[in-house]
Amino acid sequence: MTALPVPVAITGTGVHLPPQVVTNAELAATLDTSDEWIVSRTGIRARRRLAPDRATSDMCAAAAHPALAAAGVSPRDLDAIIVGTYTYDQPLPSTALIVKELLGADRALPLDVTQAACANGVQALFLGAHLLQTSAARTVLVLAADCASRVTDPADRTTRVFFGDAAGAAVLTRAAAGAGLLGWDFGSELSYDVEIPAAGEYLKMNGRAVWNTATRCLPDSILRAADHAGVPVEEITHFFLHQANLNILTAALDKLSIPRDRAPITVDTLGNTGSAGVFTALHTRFGSGAVSPGDTYVVSSIGAGFQWGTLCFRHG
Repeated sequence: MTALPVPVAITGTGVHLPPQVVTNAELAATLDTSDEWIVSRTGIRARRRLAPDRATSDMCAAAAHPALAAAGVSPRDLDAIIVGTYTYDQPLPSTALIVKELLGADRALPLDVTQAACANGVQALFLGAHLLQTSAARTVLVLAADCASRVTDPADRTTRVFFGDAAGAAVLTRAAAGAGLLGWDFGSELSYDVEIPAAGEYLKMNGRAVWNTATRCLPDSILRAADHAGVPVEEITHFFLHQANLNILTAALDKLSIPRDRAPITVDTLGNTGSAGVFTALHTRFGSGAVSPGDTYVVSSIGAGFQWGTLCFRHG
C-alpha cells in the first residue's frame, strides 16, 4: 500500500452540540444506575440530547458552517458532501441531499455512508480522500453525525447512559506535496452483538463483546495503518480515536504505549456520539490550531458489524 498520489489535507473542522445537557444524576433518577456506576464503567459524566423538532441533517448543517469558514470556502465551492450516520433523517431521501439543500451547495454530489455505525466517519473520510484523486473534485465536505437518543430504549440502563447526540465536520482539499493520506487499514467481522434488528426497534448492545473486539482490533488497526504509512507509531503526533468509552480508549493507548496526552478525550462530557466521535476529537486540536504542518495523525474507529478502520495522515 502506498500513499495516495494526490496530497490531501483537512483544512477546516467544526462541531455542533445540541444545547440540552443530560447528566448522570438525571439518568439515575429514572434508571437503575448511579453516577458512580456510569463513571467507573464508561468515564462518561454527561451527554447531549437533540431536541425533538430537530434532525440529524440539522446538526450536520450546523457543524458544516464553522468548518467551511475555517477552510475559507463557501458551500458553492463544494464538489461533494459525504454524510456518515446510522441515524439518518429517514430511509429516503438522502440525508446528504437534505444537507446539500440546507447549505445551498448547488454543485455538490451528495453521498451517504450509513451501515458501519460508529465507523461511518472514518469510511467517509477515506471516500472523500479518494474523490480528491480525480479531476472531478477539489473540495469535499465530510460530515459525521448521530442522534442515538432516537434509537436507544429510555428504559435500558446500558445503552441509554452510553450515547449522546452530536455532529462533526471536516473540509478536505488538495494539499502541497509531502502531506496527505499516507496509509490506512480496514477490517470487519460479522457480529450481531451491536444491532438495530428492524425499523422501529431500539439499539441492542453486548458491552463485553464491544470491549473485547475494540481493545483487540483498534490497536492492531492503528499499528497496521502506521506500518503502511511508514511512520513508527511512537512518532505519530496525534491520535483521534473513537470516543466510545474512556476505559476502551485508555486500554488501547496503553497497549500501544502511547502517552495519553496525544489523544484528546471528548467522551467524558459528550458520551459516545457514534459517527461524530472522532470528529469531536479532531476539532479539539484542529479548531485550536494545535495541528501543525508536518504533524502526523491517525483517525481510528470501530462500529457495529463489527467494522473498523484507521487512516494515517501527514498534515500539510
